[in-house]
Amino acid sequence: MKICMFTNTYLPHVGGVARSVERFSADLRDLGHDVLVVAPVFPGTASGESEDGVLRVPAIQNFNGSDFSVRITLPFLISTRIGEFRPDVIHSHHPYLLGDAALHMARRRECPLLFTHHTLYEKYTHYVPLDSETLKRFVIHLSSRYANFCDGVAAPSRSLAELITKRGVTAPIREIPTGVELEYFQSGRGARFRNVHGIPPGTPVVGHVGRLAPEKNLGFLARAAAAFLKERDSLFLVIGAGPAGEEIRRVFEKEHMANRLFLTGEKTGQDLADGYAAMDIFAFASKTETQGMVLVEAMAAGKPVIALDASGTREVVTDGRNGRLLKEDTTPAAYAGALKDFFDDPKKAVSWREEAVNTAREFSRETCARRLLGFYEETLAAYSPERVASTEFMNWENLLRALRAEWDLLAEKAGALADSFGKNASR
Repeated sequence: MKICMFTNTYLPHVGGVARSVERFSADLRDLGHDVLVVAPVFPGTASGESEDGVLRVPAIQNFNGSDFSVRITLPFLISTRIGEFRPDVIHSHHPYLLGDAALHMARRRECPLLFTHHTLYEKYTHYVPLDSETLKRFVIHLSSRYANFCDGVAAPSRSLAELITKRGVTAPIREIPTGVELEYFQSGRGARFRNVHGIPPGTPVVGHVGRLAPEKNLGFLARAAAAFLKERDSLFLVIGAGPAGEEIRRVFEKEHMANRLFLTGEKTGQDLADGYAAMDIFAFASKTETQGMVLVEAMAAGKPVIALDASGTREVVTDGRNGRLLKEDTTPAAYAGALKDFFDDPKKAVSWREEAVNTAREFSRETCARRLLGFYEETLAAYSPERVASTEFMNWENLLRALRAEWDLLAEKAGALADSFGKNASR
């Protein structure tokens, strides 16, 4: 089968969607299928097809202070390469930007379009000017409408599948999480990582891995970790990079515990596996996940997880079995108490570690790739080019034009407001 994936984020970006696309494309190739990934240029990459199986399109980097790229439309570059590739299935990983290109290409080539609803898009509107509740409602509507133009929708978790159904998605939905390479995360050498980063042997370590972004609730996690560290001689290890790193640092400086915070930056390859192995427990507080791959990675390394009960998390963490799933409104002090309970009960810690490894086995890469492949085959068998009426497609085009007009208007207002403040400040 020939599969073409369109994504707004891809390697070397380290976010969840980029890793999901990379893993699925590699695993599908291992199963004997041909995969072409269409993705934006990122620093360190070049436009065109300089990478095997990846078509890079020019993009604006670090959109609005985020670590995302926004592609610049080059329809002929994409159309020519897709025409040469002749896909059986087109798989979109976003409902906008390159997602638009995926929709157009699927209609033009009369092949089925699948969409993975990776993200709660309304949780990311702080990256655009004049964030508002109206904008949040709009992006929910946009992603739901896009899903209904597709021939199938993959949801990384049951929670998300149920949510988008409630929001009016009527296209066939299948729960397909991103797989994790269990052996890789089980190969970590924690003692080596501790030695490299100056973490004393035997010191209890609370750990976290991920993109350090505002939507990850890392201020709360830092306060909870600092409260626990006040009660016990231990360390907080954070692997990742992003603007929220400074917020974590400020919390620890305020509590006069900067020397017990280890911010290592991004880690990949064996260093990442070693980092997980260096932890005793994995701490997580995000409320915006649709799967939370880092939770499965931590469990594959035998690390129990303490997290807040939220979409994408509750499918992995079972309270009292492989960690703690705390109420969403838990206070930092109560979270710190859960960490203390873990370290105070060695028998519980052993049991949770065993169950964590058992949980991770349910998310092996081959298992998840075969589930996705089965969905492709099911969708191909049921595909009808006439499923979406041309009038409906035009309605989508009209919606996008309205969005662009509204965006231009908001940009004008934001610019006028900034000019006004600047003039007043200079008086």
